[in-house]
Amino acid sequence: MAIEADLTGSTISHYEVIERLGAGGMGVVYKARDTRLNRLVALKFLPPQLTGDPAARQRFVEEARTASAFDHPHVCTVHDIDETADGQVFMAMAYVPGETLKARLCRGALPVLEALNIAIQVAEGLLEAHEHGVAHRDIKPGNVLIDHDGRVKIVDFGLATLVGLPQEPERGMIMGTLAYMSPEQTRNEPVDHRSDIWSLGVTIVEMLTGRPPFGDRESQPLLHRVQTDRPEPLERQRPDAPAELSRIVSRCLEKERHRRYRTAVELRADLLACRDLVAGQTAGAPPPAPQRRGLLARFLRRG
Repeated sequence: MAIEADLTGSTISHYEVIERLGAGGMGVVYKARDTRLNRLVALKFLPPQLTGDPAARQRFVEEARTASAFDHPHVCTVHDIDETADGQVFMAMAYVPGETLKARLCRGALPVLEALNIAIQVAEGLLEAHEHGVAHRDIKPGNVLIDHDGRVKIVDFGLATLVGLPQEPERGMIMGTLAYMSPEQTRNEPVDHRSDIWSLGVTIVEMLTGRPPFGDRESQPLLHRVQTDRPEPLERQRPDAPAELSRIVSRCLEKERHRRYRTAVELRADLLACRDLVAGQTAGAPPPAPQRRGLLARFLRRG
């Protein structure tokens, strides 16, 4: 297996590498400075162990091409794709100062209003992708970036596919992250935009409860639960969540895709209405009751 060298401090093409930001199965990401345009970027490299894999290289290039087609506030922009002298392929993306939703959830479940604001922005990014005929296929907290102002960007289109074109199974491999996959993904069937709607539903549950509804261990029991089990109703886990939000999540997580939201437009509309409801309830909440004081204070008031 190839050993990954730390590229911090090096110069690659016209990019000065500043620090390593993280790594996943399909990429290693660094913060860098574009010396030509004097701006910060994120450089994503194909992992060394996959550099010699033609299929992995092609998928990486397709990710860059797919994401570069979008110009949307909630999709991370891809600026460039290039290759180093020793054959390492990389793409340059917009740098988003902040953290992933996954990192945010390490500090605990979110308030309902914050979760709704994030879900709405993800739905808007998905709407952009779906209008271009692209299904992301890997929506999860690790692929949602949140900047310091609460703005959201979807990243990692490495598993994206064009809806309507033949989708060849990759030697029986299931593509995606099992805890967030739709039932049709777990069966390695062709997918469309409704698989992304399922994955967003899973992510909403995790934002509100701190865990995916079917578990997060990559195992055969998890695959079975995704395909057959109904998740615990949201209202039992988050009594402060409105019934409307529970209904939205339940519709996202319908096992049969034709029962889910038909489009991200419909899902976004319901999420917006639910957010208005929650925001109105928060604004109209009665002031907190005054703290009880001791017996002496009550006696003095009566006197």
